[in-house]
Amino acid sequence: MSLQLDSNQIAQILPHRYPFALVDRITDGEEGSWARGRLCVSGMSPVFCGHFPQYHVLPGVLIVEALAQVAAVAMLSLPENRGKLGFFAAIKDAKFRTQVRPGDVLELESRITRVRGSFAFVEAEARVDGKVACSATLTLALGAVEEA
Repeated sequence: MSLQLDSNQIAQILPHRYPFALVDRITDGEEGSWARGRLCVSGMSPVFCGHFPQYHVLPGVLIVEALAQVAAVAMLSLPENRGKLGFFAAIKDAKFRTQVRPGDVLELESRITRVRGSFAFVEAEARVDGKVACSATLTLALGAVEEA
């Protein structure tokens, strides 16, 4: 089944990431396998305040977080994973190539390469205007929600 989700549907899958969910929509994908998302970068976003006030770029750590959120949507969309939480567990080989600035549309793609127990291994790439902004290998941990 092809994944196409708006921000409200993403919020239902990733309730633990709000109010810090970064992905505006999922434009394509396959449950448990891969997903493609979009983030429209706003200059009004509070993430730009503080680091370099005169030089607005999206911090690399937030690009990687957005890629992890796209991967989490792909994994948590599987019926057997509904209601679980997706945690960003590790990053390897992150490479940043193009700055992401206010007004840019960041195209995010995350592909699940392997699942081992409750861990998913992901190859991810973010692009702006067709140019690679970031590529990384990520690890996600899936966890069950504990009732108090």
